[in-house]
Amino acid sequence: MRVLLIGANGYLGRFVADRLLADPAVQLTALGRGDDADVRFDLASGSPGALTRFLDAVHPGVVINCAGATRGGARELTRHNTVAVATVCEALRRSGCGARLVQIGCGAEYGPSQPGSSTAEDAVPRPGGPYGVSKLAATELVLGSGLDAVVLRVFSPAGPGTPAGSPLGRLAEAMRRAMQSGDGELKLTGLGAQRDFVDVRDVARAVHAASLSAAQGVINIGSGRAVRLRDAAAVLARVAGYGGALHELDGPPGPLRATIGHPRGDSDHTVHAAHGAHTGHNAAPVAYPDGCGSWQQADVRTARDRLGWRPRINLEESLGDIWMEAACRI
Repeated sequence: MRVLLIGANGYLGRFVADRLLADPAVQLTALGRGDDADVRFDLASGSPGALTRFLDAVHPGVVINCAGATRGGARELTRHNTVAVATVCEALRRSGCGARLVQIGCGAEYGPSQPGSSTAEDAVPRPGGPYGVSKLAATELVLGSGLDAVVLRVFSPAGPGTPAGSPLGRLAEAMRRAMQSGDGELKLTGLGAQRDFVDVRDVARAVHAASLSAAQGVINIGSGRAVRLRDAAAVLARVAGYGGALHELDGPPGPLRATIGHPRGDSDHTVHAAHGAHTGHNAAPVAYPDGCGSWQQADVRTARDRLGWRPRINLEESLGDIWMEAACRI
């Protein structure tokens, strides 16, 4: 099976590539903007016609799109998450290869949900920020393209390679700094959010399964269980062997078993685990920049029924791998 993987050097793409390369039946070609891609092509600026000519030459049976942007302004997010997908869809429509498309969507497309609920694929999407809007627009382009296509809505990926700017990445980096400096206290805010974390290697398994299946439409990929960030912080402290106090500045009274933030010497700044930036005392933190509110939990029954997929790696193992990478960072 010839597979064209777009975005092979990204966070998810690297693990998808590893998974596909382990399948002897797959002949993989990587397309991306980096020098190490088999073919260099920028979806955000390249023409559908140029991509069509490449598709006709390679003739893949499956195209997997892991490319996209998670940060930036509305214009940048639209260019990399929506215009890029429009280019892929148009190129596939023009091409004679007849390839199946596996598009990576995200849980942010749904927006906030009711605490305690599980979000199924038939929920009405109401993204709460430009990232979710740009990804939802891409999903609608794929679903309306008439192609043999499936969109995997990945909730909150975790595990090795987790970006340092993500909530779990910020927690691990703050803990590393505290342990390195011998600080016995960490200060954190934004730990009240609850998210459905799924290991990136399980996501790669889901992508592999989707590429082999005939499933179409939208399929959620998550653990099916929401975890409060303060609980993830406590597990991370245990995994790291951090014995200090974790103080949650905007949480319930009393310390966590372990608090996360900058060392006390940098007291004018606090780590905001659920936010995208550090803010001083006079700045108002922006709540939930992913636009998903305080709660997200995926209903993953469709993935089980249509892909034969279940998550295998628990959050403690994912956090252990995040910590190992943070601990080795100089």
